[in-house]
Amino acid sequence: MPAFAESAAEPPLADSYRALLRLGGNDDGGRQDERARTKVTPPPQDDEVIITTTQPVSECELPLIDVGCLTAAAGGAEERAACVAAIATAAAEWGFFQVVNHGVRQELLEEMRREQTRLFRLPFEAKASAGLLNDSYRWGTPTATSLRQLSWSEAFHLPLAGISGKGCNNSDLTTLRDVTREVAEEMSRLAKTLTRVLAERLLGPGAAGDGFPDGCDDTTCFLRLNRYPPCPFSSAAADAADFGLVPHTDSDFLTVLCQDHVGGLQLMKGSSWVAVRPIPGALIVNIGDLFQAWSNNRYKSVEHKVMTNATTERYSVAFFLCPSYDSPIGTCREPSPYRAFTFGEYRRRVQEDVKKTGKKIGLRNFLV
Repeated sequence: MPAFAESAAEPPLADSYRALLRLGGNDDGGRQDERARTKVTPPPQDDEVIITTTQPVSECELPLIDVGCLTAAAGGAEERAACVAAIATAAAEWGFFQVVNHGVRQELLEEMRREQTRLFRLPFEAKASAGLLNDSYRWGTPTATSLRQLSWSEAFHLPLAGISGKGCNNSDLTTLRDVTREVAEEMSRLAKTLTRVLAERLLGPGAAGDGFPDGCDDTTCFLRLNRYPPCPFSSAAADAADFGLVPHTDSDFLTVLCQDHVGGLQLMKGSSWVAVRPIPGALIVNIGDLFQAWSNNRYKSVEHKVMTNATTERYSVAFFLCPSYDSPIGTCREPSPYRAFTFGEYRRRVQEDVKKTGKKIGLRNFLV
């Protein structure tokens, strides 16, 4: 790896903020943001931190489900049926739930966090230009045309098959590579178990098969290592860049998330944003767009976002269960509210919409 000893680790997010601020920043057509606004605050200087003041967001208690009877092959039929019913209810009513006894070892997740922290503390030039982890480093939002579209974060977005590839064979990253591979394998096992039981809830026992959903393997699924740096910009500003990750839904079947103790994840419940309180040892699971389409809207892909913290960095690891681009998404039963489409077609349409409008339209494009 090239030497970058004197380089700063932080990505130039503040430069992106200032550039977008000069462009006018806001693309909301003059609509008021959901937060309380007091005045437009100029961006702080490097040595200045502005204390944020926003309307309080209520904290939610996501459904917490013990899935040990699914992941450890323990428990009787009655216990399993109750667990599956709780998962299906949460997927339909919340689109999100938390799981314990999930089979992803806690000591492995703790080792992942240590390696992840070491990775993100590398100089920015090393992360951005040294081809680390198959050149999978991303930061900010390259397509942003306003502050409302800027994600204050950095990440490595790794296809599972790439974790063992040549691009991950750097001697300085051997431990990280091995830990990442183990985390991906255990999260993948959990995700496939959950999608299978959710499908069987609609189709009947055994109807989904061990391979559901079709086309999801190491070449199509992803593991994303996230870091959300402290953000000194005030959310009292009308164009505040306080999104660690902008509001969105996930374009996959299912997402499994391990977040740290800092918090910041919020989801839309009804017409209000609610904050998700971190629970030690629990993983967060959410339904993606493809599962909502396949289930004929029975399971909900819910909009969510990550808010920045003014003083504390936040880490998370997310696994995305994705099919191949040529995989038809299908439906649990006809008639479906959606026309037939493949994952590749869905991804292309999302990218086109974001490029044209700055926003993801998603499933509405595929309604019959």
